[in-house]
Amino acid sequence: MDLSVLSDLALDRLMYGISLGAVAMMAAAGVLEAGRKCFDLFGMVVVALAAALGGGSLRDVLLDRPVFWVADQTYLIAALIAAMLTFFLARIFALPARLFLIPDAAGLALFTISGTKAALAWGAPWLVASFMGVITGVVGGILRDVLCNEEPLVFQGTLYATAAWAGALVFLGLMTVEIDPGQAAVAGGALIFLLRVAAIRWDIALPRFTSRL
Repeated sequence: MDLSVLSDLALDRLMYGISLGAVAMMAAAGVLEAGRKCFDLFGMVVVALAAALGGGSLRDVLLDRPVFWVADQTYLIAALIAAMLTFFLARIFALPARLFLIPDAAGLALFTISGTKAALAWGAPWLVASFMGVITGVVGGILRDVLCNEEPLVFQGTLYATAAWAGALVFLGLMTVEIDPGQAAVAGGALIFLLRVAAIRWDIALPRFTSRL
């Protein structure tokens, strides 16, 4: 068999695993944030599904391709399982109020890379693909925060969408110089996660708008 075919298959499996991991992480983050509002089980599941599936759904609509979780219900199942497990674990163990920020950062990283790769596979140019990755990474979190009546994290100053875009561009840049796609994905995702965690830890933020009027 052609080794390039084997390589493509391995990359497809890696990206599929990354996408499933992103769905699970975002669903868990949705439950943890909704838990701070004392939502019931149904409310938490709604928030979790919006967080886990919202960004990828918008990406697929914009690219005019089948919505990923409609075409493959495994994503929906993964989101539901992650949401239920997180809900019941939170009832057993006392969890810090801001714990959702860690799975949120992991989900941001995984979704951005998988979204960028999905856009590339659909034939999008590199700049569009990078923005599709950002959309995939941040829109679910925006929906989650809005449903929880919170100001979306992406608008609060600390690096969020900027971290996602930086990681997407690193991923694309490494692909351009023919670095192994799997290694490029790991490098881009790790950069997003580390930038986001550093931003949370040290309050690293973009300049805010101020007016002297």
